[in-house]
Amino acid sequence: MKLKMHNRVNLSKIFSFVLFLHISFLSLSAQDLNYKTVEVNGQTYYEYNVQSGEGLYAISRTFSVSVAEILRHNPGAERGLQNGQRLLIPVTGENKGRNSASPLNANTSQSLQSPQSPRPFRSSQSPAQDQNTTFQHTVVVGETVFGIARMYHTTVDEIFRLNPGTREGINEGQVLTIPQRRVISKEKEENYRYHTILPKETLYSVSRTYSLKPEDVMRANPGLSVETFQIGKTIRIPFFESYEVILPYEEQTTNIIHKVGRGETLYSIARQYNVQVQEIQRLNPMLEGGLKSNMELLVPVKRSLVEDDSRSDMSEANRLLSQPVPSQRVNVMNVGLLLPFLDETKGAHLRIQEYYEGFLLAVEKMRNNGANIELFVFDIGKGEDTRKLQSLLGTMEMQSLNLIIGGVSDAQIKVLSDFSKSHNIKYVVPFSQSNGEVLNNGNMFQVNPMQHLTYTKASSVFLQTFRNTNIIFIQGGGNDKNEFVSLLQNDLRKNNVRYETLNAATTLDSTIFTLLNRNKENVIVPTSGDAGLLRQILDELKKVQESDSGFSVRLFGYPDWQAYNLKEDYSLFDTYIFSPFFANEQSRDVEAFKTSFRKWYDRDLLETFPSYGIWGYDTGLFFLTALQRYGNNFEQNIEGVNVNSLQFPFYFERPNNWGGFINSGLYLIHYSTDGRIIKTDKSR
Repeated sequence: MKLKMHNRVNLSKIFSFVLFLHISFLSLSAQDLNYKTVEVNGQTYYEYNVQSGEGLYAISRTFSVSVAEILRHNPGAERGLQNGQRLLIPVTGENKGRNSASPLNANTSQSLQSPQSPRPFRSSQSPAQDQNTTFQHTVVVGETVFGIARMYHTTVDEIFRLNPGTREGINEGQVLTIPQRRVISKEKEENYRYHTILPKETLYSVSRTYSLKPEDVMRANPGLSVETFQIGKTIRIPFFESYEVILPYEEQTTNIIHKVGRGETLYSIARQYNVQVQEIQRLNPMLEGGLKSNMELLVPVKRSLVEDDSRSDMSEANRLLSQPVPSQRVNVMNVGLLLPFLDETKGAHLRIQEYYEGFLLAVEKMRNNGANIELFVFDIGKGEDTRKLQSLLGTMEMQSLNLIIGGVSDAQIKVLSDFSKSHNIKYVVPFSQSNGEVLNNGNMFQVNPMQHLTYTKASSVFLQTFRNTNIIFIQGGGNDKNEFVSLLQNDLRKNNVRYETLNAATTLDSTIFTLLNRNKENVIVPTSGDAGLLRQILDELKKVQESDSGFSVRLFGYPDWQAYNLKEDYSLFDTYIFSPFFANEQSRDVEAFKTSFRKWYDRDLLETFPSYGIWGYDTGLFFLTALQRYGNNFEQNIEGVNVNSLQFPFYFERPNNWGGFINSGLYLIHYSTDGRIIKTDKSR
């Protein structure tokens, strides 16, 4: 249904030979000098010998074939290329009769190129840091090995292998070695590698390292800015065959021709170009017969000395980091809500329907405030079957959307994510916590926080709030909160905060008295969100209170506790819980929403935690406001989108420079002894 970026160096001799080099190339390119062809099993190939420092990508561009084609006809080439290695390059319609080489020696032919041809990457020195097989990742708050593996398309075992000791856990600021992505281009597959920013690197120098335009790097990293282009941060490099060996720009050299003058020596020539004598000898075997006047030598010179760069190039490139993408205002907001409305599995259709109904209330509110919204609502089928969804996405209506909200299963989210990238449409995932698409799609927004992010932030909030109290963990009721408890206890130990642990099954009633402190506030933390354990602890604490009221005792708990009808007991013990969602029933705004919902749909909200109706309303209100206020590029101003949400705190952050946004909002809810419920946003 449809509802309507270098310093210029004054080396005159270098530039004169560069000019000579260019003229030489022009005269050669006028000749019909093709590579030798051979026929193997009925297929015609060019026979090509790999030059020093050459990679698959440069060769593929020279012959106008893909790296995948070269690898397909040259088994073993994926393990890397060697100087002099023979390759068979398939002759195609695009490269047939191509002027690809000169009859000069191999090194000379490799240096004679037009300005438009791909430059070979080579160096007489080792790079400052080799990122061809591995790169570095600095751990940030809330990251796990599993999440990092998903982000970089590798495995947990590979990270463990390269980083001994990480099986026991990782810490913020820790530097991990990650295997470089190895991918052969396939149809519709993005091709890129990763690059860790090194000292002294700039956006200009990084782009020159990979013979890209700075704009190419920016497009591949939508989160890149002055703040995020920092030493140690990782960026994604696009349009790149991952098997090519690359050196940092400052390490790269190109061969120029030097004509030996009278009185010159190898030592004086080497000093002139700041290279080693051995490097000149290596490139010029005829020097075994001695150096002679008028001899033409190949000299490996730093690219930055021979290329016509300027300070303005660098300034222009780096300006991109602070220049926002122009805002694209939207007069009519075309929004698609794509959900499995008819999936009756475990009553899912009822929750999806209520989400939709809450979303409509947000649409109505926005329209009353002057927004022009065209809403398209479609059922997309259920589970892993995406045929219906793919058919819908082929329509003109879907391709003209400004915003997509929807998808439940991983398969649906993958299809919608690919669609949003190919059509540059913002995409909101409302329910999923664990789908990894957001790590690699800059257009994507995940509303439901990842559990580990919630636990990490909650542990930090606990430490800030209760570090000077007497902390007692009570075990029992299962292992559902083991990840949070382990994280919290580790944070307490790192900050030298003491805590005690009791076992509810054997020692609670007999030892809890002995662990309570009369001179401090006592904070009880169950290690499970289980309702049975909670009630057992409450019963014991009531006994303590009845027998001795001299203790100050409070509880600290979990999002699950919202679903238990124990609010009076929570107030009795001045309880705190953390949660990424909370609708305060004492709030006038929440009550007003419930009244409006009842009026529109003649029924009450479902008893779910979180409430799906309010979930739909909050999501609609936030993203429709963002689109109306800031246009299609609202992600640049995401921190400025402030709405009166009822249940979700929205605080979106990018997990990396190329991915989308994950909501890391968190509330701390306090059931005070006077009966009030105080909700505090702890997202920042």
